[in-house]
Amino acid sequence: MDKLLYISMTGASEALRSQTARSNNLANAATTGFKSDFNQYRAMSVFGEVHPSRAYAMSERPATDMSSGYIMTTGNNTDVAINGEGWFAVQLPDGGEAYTRAGDLKRNVDGLVTNGAGLPILGNGGEIFLPEYETLEIGVDGTISIRGVGDQPLALTQVDRLRLVNPAKEDLEKKEDGLFHLKEGVALPDSDVEVQVVNGALEGSNVNAVNELTEVIAASRLFEMNVKMMENAKSNDESSARILQP
Repeated sequence: MDKLLYISMTGASEALRSQTARSNNLANAATTGFKSDFNQYRAMSVFGEVHPSRAYAMSERPATDMSSGYIMTTGNNTDVAINGEGWFAVQLPDGGEAYTRAGDLKRNVDGLVTNGAGLPILGNGGEIFLPEYETLEIGVDGTISIRGVGDQPLALTQVDRLRLVNPAKEDLEKKEDGLFHLKEGVALPDSDVEVQVVNGALEGSNVNAVNELTEVIAASRLFEMNVKMMENAKSNDESSARILQP
């Protein structure tokens, strides 16, 4: 009896875990540069002093979908999207470096360039600071040029260049902050001149909303089925106890 109960318990628990992961994907269907997470179930044999006759359920994230999202034209000169492979580098609160595909750049009151999440966007020389300007242009190679206040109409000054990198996909892992980090022991990549950007556009999420909604419903049904099995186990246990009563 306990085999049925515990197997059903792990099935229900992991169904909820899967539903959480799928719901997170669905909630980020409109998030700039978001990469959806895969989810899968596995049967895990239980080893001990006896034969591994029980197989509990386990839900896990085997990988992240690294495919590109669709490019949306915004017309905003501070929006940039990577055309093809590559990543923007951002600075973490602890001073480290992480990577994102979200190019919704903003200039704060101090002139620091950040993304929509408030993390500093890195250039070839570190953090990027922009003085007051009337016109801003970002070239396909990530070069940032501005026309300062009061400058001649055709006078553009190069300020910095976005740090664009393209590390191997197997060297990256997605963490809870939604950013991609280098795996332990992997050296920081050099800027890649082959990475190109599109100005006035943003990359959308690569989430397939219909598929994720279907998976959320399937996980809900799986949870209900396992709860029903636990109720049956309880009912069978009570029936057995009554039979054995003197």
